[in-house]
Amino acid sequence: MNAADAADAGAAAATRVVVVDDSRFMRTVISDVLEAGGLSVVETASNGARAVAAVQDHEPDVVTMDLEMPEMDGVDAVEEIMSTRPTPVLVLSAHAAEGADRTFEAMERGAVDVFEKPSGEISADLRRERTRLVETVEAVADADVSATTPDGRTDPHPEVAAESDAAYPDDPTLVVGASTGGPPVVEELVGRLPPAAGLRVLVVQHMPAGFTARYADRLDDASGYDVREASERARVGAGEVLVAKGDRHLRVAGDGGGRLRVRLTDGPPVNNVRPALDVTLASAADRVDGPLTAAVLTGMGADGADGVRAVDDAGGTVIAQDEATSAVFGMPGEAIETGAVDAVRPRGELAAAVLEAFES
Repeated sequence: MNAADAADAGAAAATRVVVVDDSRFMRTVISDVLEAGGLSVVETASNGARAVAAVQDHEPDVVTMDLEMPEMDGVDAVEEIMSTRPTPVLVLSAHAAEGADRTFEAMERGAVDVFEKPSGEISADLRRERTRLVETVEAVADADVSATTPDGRTDPHPEVAAESDAAYPDDPTLVVGASTGGPPVVEELVGRLPPAAGLRVLVVQHMPAGFTARYADRLDDASGYDVREASERARVGAGEVLVAKGDRHLRVAGDGGGRLRVRLTDGPPVNNVRPALDVTLASAADRVDGPLTAAVLTGMGADGADGVRAVDDAGGTVIAQDEATSAVFGMPGEAIETGAVDAVRPRGELAAAVLEAFES
């Protein structure tokens, strides 16, 4: 193979990206970062309508999608892409607090993950994040969109679970961890937990810091549990959920009077993420006195693998989402490889598996 052929082969093998943003400046910056990371930007688009056309014309492996754009915004573009040529989409949101609701709406339409544009779209900040951005785009490109589009879901808007006659132990604790593709799966799982079970729930979802408070609000709306974003020294009791705060590790600091006490720390990332599921699971295995179950859901990487070993050693139960319904099978797959997983279930059966683990 000569040099030209080798170059063509390398280009063909590179992940192919369509970059969508209404700012020419940001399209250039994002494209430069991705190209420098070995990806191939096959087209850019300035609005949703052009993004849909670019996906049809170029059949990329992944799309990076801005949300606020003229003519057709990013949410509508995601829906159109998923209905015409399903393609993994990574939302790039410039304003976390203002854009969180629109971002979650895009995920409901089939987007796989979100990456927060740093500091008001300043190119130097984005370039400092280039390694993480490239890795995220690569991971999203490998996502199974049949597990994220509405047609592939068992129940994207589950009703709050009905009260159950089953008997549950005192002070049961559930720790849920997810990353890529996780927000709607966690929402479905939590929404199907009956308040009568009285679970104390900790959720670790890999998500930018500006999104976790609004995500907790969404979980609160979708469930019969009282859900809030974790704060320093917060306590969680029966029928309550704490969502790990973005960019902070969540540790269980104590268990007494039927309530868990948590601490937030800004220690180094673990598994390249903060919050890390491994941190929360290890502390839960050490501190939780009552029955403990861990649920490891869709996501890239190996976060949670060490933690499920700790839960298993402490006599707890571990559940993993199956490959067929996971957008990315990294986290659950790595957990299963440890041998500590007790049950592997599809998305629609995760809540039932959790309840079975606690029923007495």
